[in-house]
Amino acid sequence: MIAGLVQILLFQGLGEIAARFLLPLIPGPVIGLVLLLAWLRVRGSVPQSVDLVATAFSQNLGLLFVPAAVGVVMFWPHIRSHALAVAAALVVSVIATMAVTALVLRAVAKDEPE
Repeated sequence: MIAGLVQILLFQGLGEIAARFLLPLIPGPVIGLVLLLAWLRVRGSVPQSVDLVATAFSQNLGLLFVPAAVGVVMFWPHIRSHALAVAAALVVSVIATMAVTALVLRAVAKDEPE
């Protein structure tokens, strides 16, 4: 499990370095995730250690929402006063996420043999 965590953190660190020096507009963890995806794609499979860590993370993903929920409660008056802007941002971001996911799936599915 430690080896998988080290690999994931290595790619996040590489992403942070790339964000710092090459692509300051893109967050480091996003760049690291893309680098990890590229590495897994070139490798052709997911190492067992990385799969173990990813499974553990995804099983406990709900814990990551606790700080966000605290922030919502803490800033509730501001959120309520800007409800229309918040709702618009949520709708646009959901649509954009779905569109990008569909495009990535289409691009990846093109490369897969049937």
